[in-house]
Amino acid sequence: MMDHYLNIDFTPQRGLQEQLRERLIDAIFSGVFPASERLPSCRQMASQLSISRNTVSLVYEGLLRDGYLVSRPRSGYYLHPDYHSVDGIADLPLHQTPTTAPDWGARVRRPPSSLRMVTKPARWMDYPYPFVYGQPNTQLFPITQWRHIARCLTEAQRVDDWLYDDIDRDVPLLVQQIIQRVLPKRGIVAHPDEILVTLGTQNALSLIAQLLFNADTHIGVENPVFREAANVFALQGSTITTHLVDEEGIQLDARMASCDYLYVTPGHQSPTGIRMSGARRDELLAHARQHDQIIIEDDYDSDIHFDPHPHAALKARDRDQRVIYVSSLSKALTPGMRLGYLVAPAELVEELRALRRLSYRHPPTPIQHQMAHFLAQGYYDRYLHTYRQDSMHRWQRMNDALNRWLPECRRAAGSEHANAFWLELPSSVDINQLAWRAAQMGVLIEPGQAHFWGTPAPDNFLRLGFHSIEKERIEEGIQRLAMAFHL
Repeated sequence: MMDHYLNIDFTPQRGLQEQLRERLIDAIFSGVFPASERLPSCRQMASQLSISRNTVSLVYEGLLRDGYLVSRPRSGYYLHPDYHSVDGIADLPLHQTPTTAPDWGARVRRPPSSLRMVTKPARWMDYPYPFVYGQPNTQLFPITQWRHIARCLTEAQRVDDWLYDDIDRDVPLLVQQIIQRVLPKRGIVAHPDEILVTLGTQNALSLIAQLLFNADTHIGVENPVFREAANVFALQGSTITTHLVDEEGIQLDARMASCDYLYVTPGHQSPTGIRMSGARRDELLAHARQHDQIIIEDDYDSDIHFDPHPHAALKARDRDQRVIYVSSLSKALTPGMRLGYLVAPAELVEELRALRRLSYRHPPTPIQHQMAHFLAQGYYDRYLHTYRQDSMHRWQRMNDALNRWLPECRRAAGSEHANAFWLELPSSVDINQLAWRAAQMGVLIEPGQAHFWGTPAPDNFLRLGFHSIEKERIEEGIQRLAMAFHL
């Protein structure tokens, strides 16, 4: 049993010692090793796994040092007595059939699972031509600089900076860097008590909705819309009114006057990529002032845009404190980091901070410190420069390929230099059939229906991202998509 359990299919992405130690730890806690039986020798295990004796020896010595094993002279390694049995686990039944299980469906007031989501295959990276949005080009990640910051922070004299629980406080250096290095690029001036660090923009939107929205709230959104934001608002029972988007951004109409809040993505409208014009921004702010409304500005791609002449944020034009600004610090680096922030009047931030404390206190302090020093050392700005140049090249390749292979697909006017392409197909095209045929050719696309709020949703739109695919494969991927389109 032991020999069978210790067969390991090593992966090249991880070190051999790491993978061997992980399997041995799993075996120890699973009760695989008999208490009185010697573990395989370094020679035996090295031969069985086709790795060096030195690798096995180093792992054994580490487990010995950490108290998992004991060494007996002229005998070998044995399981430490503390791990001779796994307390209580062996006596538990593998499965218990409940007799009076609660009806959870009846207890959940508004089931989030019933809301429509934008879905992507779990293994999207296995497709040779993944035109998925929201995933970065991992080859650009500044791993050397990120590791340097991590090493600096884990030096003995500095660990006290991030080992403690800060209760509800954000890392002051990160707040300072946001104020001095991030917000000025968007034309925003803010004080420390107007900043709240969040677990990404999605978390910022959730906190805002929990604090300010209820069943009596009316909120106007763009249509198509960032679906995850609309879902957060709907979960509070709020009434959502949709407003079409033209080449200048969200359209103002008479229905908008009844809204308490307006949610917009003016930098690059999500998902169309349309940049809100200066005139429309002024009209929107005037409308909010006239009707006593609050605007939630989601500037999700503020750091990764590559517009040659970008507009300042809507928040920069706000003179009446009517704009709540949310953005991301991790979207360009790695979305999995989940680090964002919001800017709002101090009295609102105070309440949001108290609400955040009830949920998770604050985003992980080590990540905040690492990001703060990454900004302070100038690594983040240098990375963004490289990222934007790469994005510009990718956008140009994609634009040229679409013009060449899919001229029938219409681009959204005003969406130049967005981080994805929003395409309108001829009405005769079945987008789901197209997505299926394309997937058979290794091409992954994102149908657009989920981005529309309300029914029936148009079924002839799609969004194509261009960061997760290898740059050299962009044209070939679009050519294959065109083949699927013309079948």
